Amino acid sequence: MKVVIVGAGEVGFHVASHLSHENKEVVVIDKDAASIRRVSDNLDVQVLQGSGSSPVVLEEAGIQNAEIILAVTDSDETNLVACLVADLLAPTIKKLARVREADFDRFHQNLREHAPHIDTVINPEVEVVKTVEGMMSVPGAVDVAEFADGRIKFIGVYLDKNSRLAGEKLSELSGKITGPRLLIAAVVREEELIIPRGNDRLMPGDLIYFISEQEKLLETLAVFDKHAQPVHRVLVVGGGSIGFRLAKRLEHNGVHCKIIEKNPARCAILADGLNRTVVLCGDGSDQGLLAEENVQDIDVVVTLTDDEETNILASLLATRMGAKKSITKISKFSYFPLMKAIGIEQVVSPRLSAINTILQHIRRGKVLSSISIKDEQAEVMEAVALETSDIVGRPLKKISMPKGALVVGILRAAKIIIPTGDSVIEPDDRIIIFATRQAIAKVEKILAVKLEYF
Repeated sequence: MKVVIVGAGEVGFHVASHLSHENKEVVVIDKDAASIRRVSDNLDVQVLQGSGSSPVVLEEAGIQNAEIILAVTDSDETNLVACLVADLLAPTIKKLARVREADFDRFHQNLREHAPHIDTVINPEVEVVKTVEGMMSVPGAVDVAEFADGRIKFIGVYLDKNSRLAGEKLSELSGKITGPRLLIAAVVREEELIIPRGNDRLMPGDLIYFISEQEKLLETLAVFDKHAQPVHRVLVVGGGSIGFRLAKRLEHNGVHCKIIEKNPARCAILADGLNRTVVLCGDGSDQGLLAEENVQDIDVVVTLTDDEETNILASLLATRMGAKKSITKISKFSYFPLMKAIGIEQVVSPRLSAINTILQHIRRGKVLSSISIKDEQAEVMEAVALETSDIVGRPLKKISMPKGALVVGILRAAKIIIPTGDSVIEPDDRIIIFATRQAIAKVEKILAVKLEYF
């Protein structure tokens, strides 16, 4: 597969990195020499300096031989024009454009249905708001992914030192807990992702990823001593487009919301566009302001400014002053490994949201969605099992899956199955697959080639 990426910023760089590890042919285009140099110095991909909306540059990149173009620059207009030009040069190519401007929100469906030069419009800000809402609704979760129209959840939680599961072997868990069967797909320990086996023990501080039915989620979370915490009051720090979108959603859901924004002109826009949200003009990292607004009574503080350091400081300060939970927006991937060490567990990233949305559209086979987890060390994919596949009609324990790949959920009509080795996949089942980065290429090969496995 050949992929042309227009834009060498954080999203373009990390998508290129992801694809290059899977031995795909990647060409990255950007006007900025420093950005191109960074890609060239760190990744095994082809680079081209120039405008991604130029037909000459796209032809030089080999657009006619590519399967996908990803337009992910910081300019919505450049991304849209790049897809238009790509359609003129290679009408059959799949075209994805990142479009962040809220003015386009109502027209995403129109662009997909009536504009022949765009197959998918990606708005990471919308996905970030969904992620924040997911974290609010799942107590203790640091990662929340939804599959099968929300009926299956893939959750990541940290194991507390006082948890009843701390020190327990996986093979002995069934005797320690009651309720829904627990399927643990992965454990992250000291930044290393582990596919656990029966003799492995769960240790305090582990980030544990498990699968659960939506209806049994709270019961499953209770196994990890995570209990429901109703969200009534939310404080949003940062009144940019993401903060505005989130406040709108919270208003719609009947949550009492306050939003802090530094810029007086922006405060006026927020006050005009929001109905019940209290708009405060000030610095969200100001201890005096937080005390004045009774931050100790806040259920969740969400820091969404464009400044990483402000977000980190405001989150730490708010939780130290008594806020029950904080969710922090981070864009720099280099910061991610540091967050747990300094006391920040729940992190959202517009760039990671963009990458997740892109991944589901570049996977071969009948992949419905794909989520990258834990610094892109693994993916969780939802796919459809086709009748011609060898995976259909045999117990999972008799199927040779790639090392590091695991079927963690099956949806059959309205029935949800948390699989065991004896589970049998039937044609048209929707399957949730967990795969490490090393296994993704093999899983994708199975999806795309041999009789369209899933």
